[in-house]
Amino acid sequence: MELTVAITGASGTIYAHRTLQLLAASGAVGTINLIMSDTAATVAQVEMGVNLKDPSAEKFNKWLGLDSGSKLIRYWRLDNLAAKPSSGSNRQAGMIIVPCSMGTLGAVASGAGTNLIHRAADVCLKEGRKLVLVPRETPYNAIQLENMLRLSHAGARILPACPGFYHRPKTIDDLVEHLCFRILDQFDIPHSKKSQWTGEEADNG
Repeated sequence: MELTVAITGASGTIYAHRTLQLLAASGAVGTINLIMSDTAATVAQVEMGVNLKDPSAEKFNKWLGLDSGSKLIRYWRLDNLAAKPSSGSNRQAGMIIVPCSMGTLGAVASGAGTNLIHRAADVCLKEGRKLVLVPRETPYNAIQLENMLRLSHAGARILPACPGFYHRPKTIDDLVEHLCFRILDQFDIPHSKKSQWTGEEADNG
């Protein structure tokens, strides 16, 4: 499977980090086309203390704990509109934008994209491929909600960064993984079932 993953400047870099790690460990993904917005590196530095400026596949491999020679990550510059994800003739399963800023969400909803993230998302919509957006903002204003509805009507899946608690998380990692597992579910990618609801009734005794 080939997927495109985009990281934007919304808060929540940790979601991108763990999603990429889970995709890499799944055995179901052979290529990840990775794109990063201009502000994503700044947010990653603030939230995770990682330097993703002047990015490269090698730098992402180190960040994700992959072998230095791993070919899983294919990094594409934001201004490279000739990149593989910009064309519908490049066959792939779809795209994940995690986290998704409101600016990126609005650009994709309007169809007036100006960079590779916008274009790659537009390609997924026009080709009927899965597009999963993980917005991380609160509260939402009316414009943002209307943009989400417009994208949902166009075929995108809106998956807000709202982890559940029914699996009784004990750490931040538990919360993060719960959401990332839901992202993987959209593409039927295998993962741990530890946070999956089983339907068991609570013990009232």
